[in-house]
Amino acid sequence: MAEASHGTGGLTFDKTKRQWPNEMNVFGALILIVAIFEGLGALIMGQSFLFDSNDRFDSIFNEARLKIIILQVAIIGIIALGVTQVIISGGIDLSSGSVVGATAMIAMSFAQVAEVNGNPNPKAVFGPAWMDLPILVPIMVGLLCGIFAGMINGLFVAYARIPPFIATLGMMVSARGVAKWWTSGQPISFPTESYAAIGKGMMPVIIFVVLAVLFHLVMKYTLYGKHTYAIGSNEDAARMSGINVARHKVLVYTIAGMLAGVSAIVLTSKNLTAQSGMGIIYELDAIAMAVIGGVSLAGGRGSIIGTVIGALIFGVIISGFTFLRLDAFYQEMVKGGIIVGAVVLDQWRQQRAARRA
Repeated sequence: MAEASHGTGGLTFDKTKRQWPNEMNVFGALILIVAIFEGLGALIMGQSFLFDSNDRFDSIFNEARLKIIILQVAIIGIIALGVTQVIISGGIDLSSGSVVGATAMIAMSFAQVAEVNGNPNPKAVFGPAWMDLPILVPIMVGLLCGIFAGMINGLFVAYARIPPFIATLGMMVSARGVAKWWTSGQPISFPTESYAAIGKGMMPVIIFVVLAVLFHLVMKYTLYGKHTYAIGSNEDAARMSGINVARHKVLVYTIAGMLAGVSAIVLTSKNLTAQSGMGIIYELDAIAMAVIGGVSLAGGRGSIIGTVIGALIFGVIISGFTFLRLDAFYQEMVKGGIIVGAVVLDQWRQQRAARRA
């Protein structure tokens, strides 16, 4: 018989129903995956995956690989922060990758220098009056592009009652078309030094961490976060409790679009160029990071911390495959299996929670 202790008002607490925070389970999965790659590295490659076995660094870790892992997930991780909020609210966003592509092209065209090596910029989109602009201009343009796309998604979902899958799928196609149309598919290059500094070194990671901390606090301690969870858990109950569900959904999708804009700014700054094909499949990787991190596709459950750990798992897996010299197409197959596995695990967790309730 389960032990029970009496609480306030004669209520009892069943210790068998106490659960670890889901983030701890995800973190445990991260440690397990690292351990697996360590074992495979020692067995197949004869070297450590994350630790320095050749005394090349001042620390015990392979700093170069650690930097690669966190850098390669930081930009998509920014998108995942917005996608997490959308999924928690009971929706889905398939447009973020294409929004990155369109925003990248538009923002970069306002971040160009007038001259390159003393000659007119060969990739110039606008005239000299629109060159060498203050850094605030391309940043604001990029954010407004993302906000506009996200708001359109939210309006279609909340007021036109179009299913989120269809609404964001339409935006995905349209935004990719805008990205190709903006310069007829031609890349845009040669940003100003101040714009290029946004993505230099570890700045993408710093931006990702700052945004993750910010939205963790927002989701945990503000009405915005509480309303987002309430809508995802039971939309009808949330509406009856006085929450303006439609307005809140527009806000959630708008924030997701804004974060896609931030991702585009960081991406173009890091690469020093913008291309219409940027952001392809980013939305799927972002969704995968959220789901791996414990965000339920049914809505109402998940956390920013879980998504951050999910992003790290994603980065470790990609880096581990590269470390083991696994061909790229095998990597895609395994990534697909991991995404499906994460969804199956989420369904199993929901069924187990329902049985124990």
